[in-house]
Amino acid sequence: MFSKYKKPSSKVIETDGAAPALKAVPDDAADKVSMRKPMPRRAAEVTGVDKEKRRKERLQEIKLELHKSLLDNLNLAALETASEADLRAEINAIASESLQEMGVVLNREERTTLSQDLFFEVTGLGPLETLLQDDTVNDILVNGPQQVFVERAGKLMLSDVTFKDEKHLLRIIDKIVSAVGRRVDESNPYVDARLQDGSRFNAMVPPVAVDGSLVSIRKFKKDKLGIDDLVKFGAFTEEMAAYLQAAVATRLNVIVSGGTGSGKTTTLNALSSFIDNSERILTIEDTAELQLQQIHVGRMESRPPNVEGKGEVSPRDCLKNALRMRPDRIIVGETRGEEVIDMLQAMNTGHDGSMTTIHANNPRDGIARLENMIAMAGIEMPLKAVRSQISSAVNLIVQASRLQDGSRRMTSITEITGMEGEVISMQEVFRYQRVGLTPDNKIIGHFTATGVRSAYSDRFKLWGYDLPPAIFEPMVAE
Repeated sequence: MFSKYKKPSSKVIETDGAAPALKAVPDDAADKVSMRKPMPRRAAEVTGVDKEKRRKERLQEIKLELHKSLLDNLNLAALETASEADLRAEINAIASESLQEMGVVLNREERTTLSQDLFFEVTGLGPLETLLQDDTVNDILVNGPQQVFVERAGKLMLSDVTFKDEKHLLRIIDKIVSAVGRRVDESNPYVDARLQDGSRFNAMVPPVAVDGSLVSIRKFKKDKLGIDDLVKFGAFTEEMAAYLQAAVATRLNVIVSGGTGSGKTTTLNALSSFIDNSERILTIEDTAELQLQQIHVGRMESRPPNVEGKGEVSPRDCLKNALRMRPDRIIVGETRGEEVIDMLQAMNTGHDGSMTTIHANNPRDGIARLENMIAMAGIEMPLKAVRSQISSAVNLIVQASRLQDGSRRMTSITEITGMEGEVISMQEVFRYQRVGLTPDNKIIGHFTATGVRSAYSDRFKLWGYDLPPAIFEPMVAE
């Protein structure tokens, strides 16, 4: 009966008449093993997950109703002076009364969760507050109201945090940006801001964001990682730390190069710990993230233009003013535009020991990036003159990388030694040597010196940092 829909056998090669014959499949084709790795497939959601989802949606709806009730009943002007305990008690009382009126019965766990969420809605950033308080979370990435990703230990994962709808997400975004005197709407659909704790915040809203508002928060670490912590975590070795201490203390100009999220700012923070307390340091950043521990630090932050397009203070404006403020060192959080000219001039004119970060994948790319930034600034100089300026200004490039397993390593320390014709000459002193991959995709590798003696060894010795020759000897593979 169903022969009409039956698949023809691939082995049949005989035909009766003019019908085309089916090509026979070789017997060994079925036994051939694919060289491709199997891709992980998402397991089908079970009924329990759907039940949990419905419960969360129900709680979300109740929370929305209670939040409206709170806004109607709470004296918002008195919130600033109220203690946390009094505010929690008041929220619990209003919530209990509203639940009674609505005829909703919740168990103790649901009541506790609801009270906590309402407290965060009133005083904090709603659903994001729990992630901001979680010390294991480094980045929070929101792709619309129903998708909130977090980064833990260098790996992205989907969290169970969601917003009620796009309107709820927009309200939280507006709460953040209005606190720092900025705005975001259809006419100005993107914004860069800083949270109260110093975390970096960026948002894009519809119509630019197609599937709902996009938010990224780079969390600010309260306890900054020092050199000892980075050595302990395997970011670099004790020998490399000793070399970097000598480089920073003897006032070499350092550029920390790396990709997004590779740990450039963390590395810059750690390197700054080698600066002497007697020096005057000025820092210039788009978002103030550096946490320098020295006594004499002046911090500056650039400012975007206001609604009328006025009032902008660019990093270059800050840098020009910094040069008139008698700094011993200037630290620029990130060089990405025309301020590169002033940065290189500062490094060349008595502000030895200055530091900055740039986006680049390796030290040679870092030099090319500096050349491109000078070209983008609109300054017409011969390429040889540009490279001569860079080679005399920059002494050291420290390359930070985030590897495929999420780990962050200082993959190269490279010295700039001058010019050879029209090419900037460089020598790598230390590198991270990758040797393989474990079955669970963890990088296997080790740090090693390249065998090249530092070009600044004599300078180190004159300043009292006589590094043993052994640290420049390459590691012998076992």
